[in-house]
Amino acid sequence: MRILQLHSDFIEYELLKKEIKNAEEAEKKKERFENIVVLFTCIEKGDDEQTARMAIDEVKEFLGKINVNRILIYPYAHLSNELARHSDALEVLKKMEEYAKKVGIETFRAPFGWNKKFSISIKSHPLAEQFKVFYGKKEEISKALKAEEKIKSYWFILTPNGDLIEVEKFDFSNYKNLEKFAKYEIAKSRIVQQIPPHVTLMKKLEIADYEPGSDPGNLRWYPKGKLIKSLIEEWVTQNVLNYGAMEVETPVMYDFNHPALSDYLNRFPARQYLVKSEDKELFLRFSACFGQFLMAKDFQLSHKNLPLRIYELTRYSFRREKSGEIVGLRRLRAFTMPDVHAICKDLEQAKEEMLKRFDLSLSVLSGIGLDKDDLELAIRFTRDFYENNRDFILELVKKFGKPALIEIWEEKFFYFILKWEFNFVDNLEKASALSTDQIDVENSKRYGIRFTDEKGKKNYGIILHCSPSGAIERCIYALLEKAYRKEKEGKIPSLPLWLSPTQLRIVPVSDKYVEDCLKIADEISKRNIRVDVDDRKESVEKRIRDAEIEWVPYILVFGEKERKSGKFSVRKREVGKIEEMDLNSLINEIEEKVKDKPFRPLSLPMLLSKRLAQFF
Repeated sequence: MRILQLHSDFIEYELLKKEIKNAEEAEKKKERFENIVVLFTCIEKGDDEQTARMAIDEVKEFLGKINVNRILIYPYAHLSNELARHSDALEVLKKMEEYAKKVGIETFRAPFGWNKKFSISIKSHPLAEQFKVFYGKKEEISKALKAEEKIKSYWFILTPNGDLIEVEKFDFSNYKNLEKFAKYEIAKSRIVQQIPPHVTLMKKLEIADYEPGSDPGNLRWYPKGKLIKSLIEEWVTQNVLNYGAMEVETPVMYDFNHPALSDYLNRFPARQYLVKSEDKELFLRFSACFGQFLMAKDFQLSHKNLPLRIYELTRYSFRREKSGEIVGLRRLRAFTMPDVHAICKDLEQAKEEMLKRFDLSLSVLSGIGLDKDDLELAIRFTRDFYENNRDFILELVKKFGKPALIEIWEEKFFYFILKWEFNFVDNLEKASALSTDQIDVENSKRYGIRFTDEKGKKNYGIILHCSPSGAIERCIYALLEKAYRKEKEGKIPSLPLWLSPTQLRIVPVSDKYVEDCLKIADEISKRNIRVDVDDRKESVEKRIRDAEIEWVPYILVFGEKERKSGKFSVRKREVGKIEEMDLNSLINEIEEKVKDKPFRPLSLPMLLSKRLAQFF
C-alpha cells in the first residue's frame, strides 16, 4: 500500500464518470472538506486487512501530532504499477474506513472506480506532505526498540568531583543547558511541532532542502551544502585514519534472514527499510556494523593485532524514523555516518581504547566548530558495570570537565553495557546526539569474531562502536543552530571559515575593474582559498549586503584606489570591522586560520553573474 498523505486547508472533488465496470454506485456531485488529512491511497498486490490497520494506526499517531481528527480516504491508483485486483482493492479500502471509524477518527471515503477531478490546498508546515509505504506484512520492529520504549531508567548527574546526585536534587543554577538536556532525555519525546531555526537557515544559505520526490528524511543538497558536507567528511576521515583505523567499504543492504544479522537486528533499537529482491528480503543498513563484522569474522586475528580499528564513512545509512520526529538536518531517514569499530581483547583494553576515542571525538567536533561549551555529555550503563568501573566512568567526566547526565539500567537491554554521547541542545530545547561510543559484549560471539591469545587459545573479544562526529548532517544542523543562537544574542552569525563556501568575495566598483578582480582571484585561488567575484549589474551597496546575507567571511571592494595602492579595505565578518590590508597579509591570515583543515575548490562559477539566481 502506498499513501500520499496531505494535511490540507481544503480538498474539493467531483465525480466525472465510471472508469471500471464494478465501480461503486455514487451520486455525481461536488464534495468539499476543510482542515482534513487527505490519504491518496493506492492498494497493491498482497495488501490485506492487516496492512489497512497498520496504515490507519500510523495515520492516527500523526493526527495526534497536528491536533486534527479528520481523514479522507481517496482511491488513487497512480502511485504503483503493482496494483491489486479491483475487488481486493475495494475490500481493503473499506477495511481502512471501518477500522479508522472504530478507533475514533472522523472518516470519509471517496467512491472507488470513478474518474474524478479535484482541487486541493496543502498547509505549509514541514509535516504536511508525506509519502508512506506499507508492506503486506507487519513492519519488523526489533525487540530492542520495544525494550527501549518500556525501559526503566534511573537518572543522575555525575560531577567531575565524583558526586552522583539524583537529577531532581541537582542544582542546575550554573548549568542551564544541562538542565534542558536532562528534561528532554527524561521525557523521551522526540516529536517536533515547530520548524527549527536551522531549517530556515539551510534554505536561506542554499545548503539543503526537502526532496518531495523521495521518502521524508531524504534531502537534496545544493552545491554549497555538498561542499560543506564533503569537507566535514574529509575532516572526520583524516582524524580517524590518524588515530590508526583501516578504512573499508561495505554493502548498503543485507539479507534480513541471515542468522547473525537477524539476531543483531533485535538487539539494535532502530526501524529498518525493507527491500524485496527475487526470493530474498533485504534491509538497508542503519550503520556500518554489519559489513565490518562480517569482514572481521574472516580475519585471522592474534592478540598482537588488537585493538584492531576498522572504519567506514557510510553514504548512506538508513533508519525509518517516525514521521513526526523527522525534521530538517536533525533527524533523517538517510544520513552519512562515520563508523569506527575497535576489536579489543578484554574489558581493560576496551576501556583504555575508549578513552583515546573520547579525546578523538572531542578533537573532531572542536575542529568542526563545536567545543565543550556547545555540548552536554550523557553516559548510560548497567548498574553492575557502574559498581565495578566507577573510576573509569568518573575519568570520562573529568576529561569532559563539567557535570554529565547519567542513565542507569538495572539490567542489560541492548548489546552494550555502556555508551556515552556528546549531545547538542538546540533552540527548541531538543537534544541530538553527535559523537558516541559503546562497549559491545555480544557481537563478537554473535558474528564469530575470534582472536588467538598468548597461549594459543581462541577467544571472543569486546567491540567498541564509535562515531567520532555523529551523522555529518547533524553536525551541520548543530552549526546552524549555534549560529542562530549567536544572532539572538546580538552577535554575528557565521560558519567556520574552512567550511564557508565562499571564503573571500571581491566586489569591483564597476565593470572596468572586473578583469583586475579576476586576476587577483586567480592568484588567491592558487593558495587554496575559495574566492569569487561579484560582477553583477547591481550597486556596490547591494552586492556587499548580499555577501553579508550569504555569511561571506571576507569582502574586498576593488576600485581605482585599490588598483593604484595595492591596499584593500577588507570587511571581516568575524569581528564586524573593516581593515586595510595588502594582498599577502590577507592571504596569510586566511591560510593561518584554515591551515590544518581539508580544502575543496569553489563549487560554483567564480563569476556571480554566471550563477543561478537561486536554487529554489
